[in-house]
Amino acid sequence: MPTKGFTDSTRRISFYDPTISTTYSSSSLWRTCPLLEYLFDPSIGFLIDERWSTFDTTSSTGDYVSTAATSGTAAIDTAAPGVLKIDSGATTAAQGINLQQKKAVIIPAANKSIWAEFYIKLTATTPPVTKAQLYVGLAASDTTIIASGSQSTQNRIGWQIETGGLLVTTFTADKAGVATTKTGPTLVDATLIRLGFVYDGVADTLQQYVNGATSGTAVATADIAKLAMYPSFVCQSDGTDEPILYSYGYRIFQLR
Repeated sequence: MPTKGFTDSTRRISFYDPTISTTYSSSSLWRTCPLLEYLFDPSIGFLIDERWSTFDTTSSTGDYVSTAATSGTAAIDTAAPGVLKIDSGATTAAQGINLQQKKAVIIPAANKSIWAEFYIKLTATTPPVTKAQLYVGLAASDTTIIASGSQSTQNRIGWQIETGGLLVTTFTADKAGVATTKTGPTLVDATLIRLGFVYDGVADTLQQYVNGATSGTAVATADIAKLAMYPSFVCQSDGTDEPILYSYGYRIFQLR
């Protein structure tokens, strides 16, 4: 029988059968994702479940491609388990680091729904962080996603902060230069936040989620890329602070 996941306000998880418990539902991001079925039948989908137990940017064998714009580093944090520390390494505007997972491709397509969530925290070497240039989400292969303080990558789904954006994020979706934006959350220094989305492969729409709950209206078909995109992170200075982006893991699941 089919199962669905449910996450309550305390982030406790349970499962239910929607054909029996027709009223047991919620707006939570993972509610419709068949993760339980996937455990017993991998043919259902493709899962990226990054826990940061390892991190390899070796050019020939590593999963990640790390590109510094003058400065910037990425390494597993030694102060907490399962955390990647992405340090811009500078207080000069547009300097920092661009990171992509190039061995795990995601391609939105008809009937191939996608669930994704990134668990992050932003701070600075001298907190509190007041502004940054940032990108978290999926993007086409690009070593300069945020260039000269502005978005430079077509074909993307994610959250960005461009020059002058302070800590206010924008949820952005682009299909070959045809783009739309939705209001994203405002980040708070040293505060964890979950940024997520669901791509509905039947309706061909894209919905933003913040801390597991829907946020704003859905993105329409015309602005949703249908080609290869990769988990991507950018952490750059906006000329005042030395921002540090901490990733506490991310999960992406797509139906096959």
